[in-house]
Amino acid sequence: MNTAGDGLDLRPFRGVRYDPERVGSLAAVTSPPYDVVVRPDGLLHLESADPYNIVRLILPQATSPQSRNDQAAATLRRWLADGILATDTEPALYVYEQRNGELLQRGLIGALRLSEAAEGVVLPHEDVMPHIVEDRAALMRTTEANFEPLLLTYRGTDPADTDTDAATDDATDAEAEGPGAASTLIEHTTRHTSPLLSTTTEDGYHHRLWAITDPADIRTVQDDLARHQALIADGHHRWATYLRLRAEHPSPTPWDHGLVLLVDTARYPLRVRAIHRLLNNLPLEEALAAASPHFRIREVPGPLPQAMESLAEAARHGNAFLLTGTADTYHLLDRPDPALLDRTIPKDRPEDWRTLDATVLHSTLLAHLWGIAEDSPADVTYIHSTDATVEKARRDGGTAVLMHPVREEVVRELARQGVTMPRKSTSFGPKPATGLVLRTLTND
Repeated sequence: MNTAGDGLDLRPFRGVRYDPERVGSLAAVTSPPYDVVVRPDGLLHLESADPYNIVRLILPQATSPQSRNDQAAATLRRWLADGILATDTEPALYVYEQRNGELLQRGLIGALRLSEAAEGVVLPHEDVMPHIVEDRAALMRTTEANFEPLLLTYRGTDPADTDTDAATDDATDAEAEGPGAASTLIEHTTRHTSPLLSTTTEDGYHHRLWAITDPADIRTVQDDLARHQALIADGHHRWATYLRLRAEHPSPTPWDHGLVLLVDTARYPLRVRAIHRLLNNLPLEEALAAASPHFRIREVPGPLPQAMESLAEAARHGNAFLLTGTADTYHLLDRPDPALLDRTIPKDRPEDWRTLDATVLHSTLLAHLWGIAEDSPADVTYIHSTDATVEKARRDGGTAVLMHPVREEVVRELARQGVTMPRKSTSFGPKPATGLVLRTLTND
């Protein structure tokens, strides 16, 4: 843990939000994060949901990269001028709540200072793809805006001292004090003040947003967070983009800060899911033939949920992957040849890294057996949804590689050691909905 002053520095900002009287519904203008939108189906669905859907800003459609970014900037200016989007009058930290059945997550949205020290305070755990960083940087430069908060997690107290079951609306004030001053204030705000907005998106999640504007409350949050590090749960490419843009603009400028959502996972544990791969140009038969001398391969029964149970069982004993293609069949790959792993996996990393499924997939299967470059968008598509990955393989061909999620404690420990995991190794959630609050650098 960092000493006071050397940790997280979260600042209030004047949020930009949709005027609910000017749009059909708040739910209709929101979107998942840009990298979760599955093109083209997800994009077209969101564009047709409402003429003001945020996807027109985060994934603008035009004939060239620069024209896309220019279009997004023009759209943002027009929506601000027409009152579709409006800037809050006071700087605030925003309490954000997501609820779906028994799942409850709360955190703080603010502008995180991107000092040189912050690079050791915010811990990435995945590598990034340079072309995506450049794409996001170009969009942010042109629009001068942060459209989507990163999802960062920190541990408000030692897990042994925290009763996570107390994270309910009827928790007592004494119970709420456990995770720390920031979480205590979050829970007080949700119980005793009215939200700025409330909406339910089509995925069943209910979203609420509050503003903390009192200087004393903001200082309480800042003093608490200054003692903590954070793990990047979602948004590695946006974090790399923030750091690049800060380096391009000598301080002090609004580029010294980036939009984030901070969640105390001692209070509100996140779910960790896998990110799957669609190998667009590799037929399933070829994938299985190349892997068969080195992995045990078994066809396992469907439907998909049952096949995923077979994957989970195999993953308990070592590396395992579930493959499927255009046919309604599932093939389980496990028990890789130890000699092959020894030859193909770098030896300069900790054992926890060397035994990750994502490491074996990237170093052994993709690079060595299948001859596929993991950073080639034409060859590899990264998809968060299991169903969507299988559906695209059925429809478009190629091979779907379905993964089992890694444990959060492994992710955090590797990050503390300064070891990054292979790109797109994990998906933490629930992810914040895009479009509930934005940050423009022109009024910050």
